[in-house]
Amino acid sequence: MKKQLLAIASFGLIASTTMAQSAFEGTYGQLATGYENNTYSNLSGTGSNTSQAVPDTWTTGNQSSSGAPLIIGLGYNFAVSPKWLVGIGADYSAISQQTSTYSSYSPTGGVNNVPATINGFQLQVSNRVNIFITPGYVIDKEKLVYLKAGYSSASMKETYPTTITKSTGTTALTAWSTSPSATVNGYVLGLGYKQMIANGFYGFAEANYMSYGKPSFSSVNGLTYTVTNSPSLSTYQTLIGVGYKY
Repeated sequence: MKKQLLAIASFGLIASTTMAQSAFEGTYGQLATGYENNTYSNLSGTGSNTSQAVPDTWTTGNQSSSGAPLIIGLGYNFAVSPKWLVGIGADYSAISQQTSTYSSYSPTGGVNNVPATINGFQLQVSNRVNIFITPGYVIDKEKLVYLKAGYSSASMKETYPTTITKSTGTTALTAWSTSPSATVNGYVLGLGYKQMIANGFYGFAEANYMSYGKPSFSSVNGLTYTVTNSPSLSTYQTLIGVGYKY
C-alpha cells in the first residue's frame, strides 16, 4: 500500500511539473513592427576657420524621426523555476529612419559677422542591434510577461547643410568634406507580453526605450570653415509581432 501511495504521489509530482512547464521555454525566432520615434538633441554646435579668434555658435532645436520599424529577433529562454524564465536574445532593426531637413542659426555666422541660417541638415539612424536578457514571469503555460534589459548600438549619420541664407540672399553650400557617421552605443530597457497561439506560433507586444552616447561630428566647407556638433539620440518603440518557439 505504501509503495502504491508513493507511486501515485510521484506520478502526481511529475504530472504537475510537466503541466507547469512554460510553452516558451527553449529557442525562438520572431518578427515585429509598430511605431518608432527617434529624438535627437544637443544639436547646436560651433563653426570656425583658422582666422577666427572666437568660434561662431550655431543654434539648433531638437529634431525627431518616426516610422514603422521591422525588427528581427532570436533568443532562448531557460526555466529557473516553475513560474520564472530567464531569456537571452538579440534583435536587429532592418529599416533606417531619418529626420526631415532642418536649419541652424548663428548671429555671426555669415560673411562680415552678419546673422545667417544654414539649411539642409539631416540625421539618420540605421543598423540598430540590441543584445539583452529577459527575466519572465509565467502567468500560465501559454502566457508570459517579461522585462528586457541590455546593450544597444546603432549607426548614426549626419548630412550637412546645402544652403546658407543671409541678408543678401541664399547661397549654395556644396563643398563639405564629408557626411560624418559613427556607431553609437547605449542601453535598451523594455517590457513585453507573449501568448501562445498554436503549434509553437505565438503573438507578442513590446515597448522599448533606448538611449545612446554622443558622437563628435565635424565637416569642413571650402577647406576653411569647420562645423562641429555632438548629437545625442533616444528612441522608443511600441511593437506587435509574431514568433515561433522551436
